[in-house]
Amino acid sequence: MKKIIMYIFLAIVALSMLLPFFTMILISLSGEENIFTNYQNIDLNFLSYKNVFATIPVIRYFLNSLLVALLTTVGQVFIAALAGYGFSRLKFTGSDFLFFLIILTMMIPPQVNIVPLFWIMSKLGWVNTYQALIVPGIFGGFGVFMMRQYFLKFEKELEEASLIDGCNSFQTFFKIALPCATPAIASLSIFTFVTTWNSFIWPLIITNTDSMRTLAVGLAIFKGSFRELTLWGELMAGACICSLPVILVFIIGKNFLINNPMDGAIKE
Repeated sequence: MKKIIMYIFLAIVALSMLLPFFTMILISLSGEENIFTNYQNIDLNFLSYKNVFATIPVIRYFLNSLLVALLTTVGQVFIAALAGYGFSRLKFTGSDFLFFLIILTMMIPPQVNIVPLFWIMSKLGWVNTYQALIVPGIFGGFGVFMMRQYFLKFEKELEEASLIDGCNSFQTFFKIALPCATPAIASLSIFTFVTTWNSFIWPLIITNTDSMRTLAVGLAIFKGSFRELTLWGELMAGACICSLPVILVFIIGKNFLINNPMDGAIKE
């Protein structure tokens, strides 16, 4: 009986979270004149999607967002895994203080860094470039902290066995530790991809041409071009397009979150 009640409760919670998403899809497939009706005479069509593609360079925005999100995710995961493994295994003078400084960066609001970061990008000549969109997002204290905590619980027997077989520290990291850290890597990858894909303030500030804008910024400019009138059908169509990669990333990565490659690796 308790399980049935729990399942009903979880179903209600899931439906309440999915309702806005389904409403967004329904609005994007509705004619503009039917959006604020009672949905009894809705003629589903793809006119809103056609208008979005005809009004703004959606494909360009989409490819920019995809490139920035993918490269930022790969870069941050690799650097965080390498740094996290080093902090979990290597002890040297000042290592704890250095890790404390990395954790301290997580306490600083991102908005505080915008002005000095923009100044650095301008001095490097990176304003309105892919470098400015990608490089600042590669380095993050959260990823280092997350990977360090995972490697602290990593079975050292596997590392000792690799050292006996003649592997050095880098070979042990790439051949043993990194493949077994799939759940942590998947979690960090999903978090980084979604955060980068939905990023708005930094891409808005650092880009100034359509050829470099991301999809989130493009949709905001698209909405602002309406002035007093908001075309909700087109706006929701753009939001649906923006949501697709995030959903696909989660569907692909959820199996890695559930399965643990360490299961059965060590036999007592």
